[in-house]
Amino acid sequence: MGGKSVTVGVLALQGNVSEHIDAFAAAFRQRGSGEASVIEVRSPADLSGCAALTIPGGESTTISRLIDRNGLYEPIRTFPGGIFATCAGMVLMATLVADPRVHTLGLMDMTVDRNAFGRQKESFEADITVAGLDGGPFHAIFIRAPVVTSAGTSVRVLSSLDQGIVAAEKGRYMALAFHPELGGDLRLHERFLRNLGISDRFMGRT
Repeated sequence: MGGKSVTVGVLALQGNVSEHIDAFAAAFRQRGSGEASVIEVRSPADLSGCAALTIPGGESTTISRLIDRNGLYEPIRTFPGGIFATCAGMVLMATLVADPRVHTLGLMDMTVDRNAFGRQKESFEADITVAGLDGGPFHAIFIRAPVVTSAGTSVRVLSSLDQGIVAAEKGRYMALAFHPELGGDLRLHERFLRNLGISDRFMGRT
């Protein structure tokens, strides 16, 4: 992930693809990272040049099926870069989901409840506290959101509501139940990049 340029990929099979592309592009612009690029990932070849991958929100069963169909399951499981997973992405990162249609990646030791808050009409917004995030509460947008109902010791819980865990980290992975790409607040995108050392390397710092 060193060098003068960096590429972040957004899994472009279904879901909030363009919104994440715009958010990461804005995060790089905000830091003056002119040579960074954000691309759509639809195949293993697309993924191979990326320093990080976003798995966006959408329909987790559909995204799971398309990951398998496009030959991306093992390339994502063995991907050496960071993964930024939101909403349906959080479902896919889990080790256990009570839905046999979802072929989870098993990258974070956690059990996830799909659509934990109900159907589309139960979508809501809330100001949440995220551990280690400067600048006050994060205004989170929850759309048919999942929650983590249990997490292993390797998973760091960043934020919880009464229903369960809504933000978590494990090493180079970040999983969020909500949609940070929709609210204009780039702090979580920037935190993810900093955790990987992408921003510091790209800006020529050590």
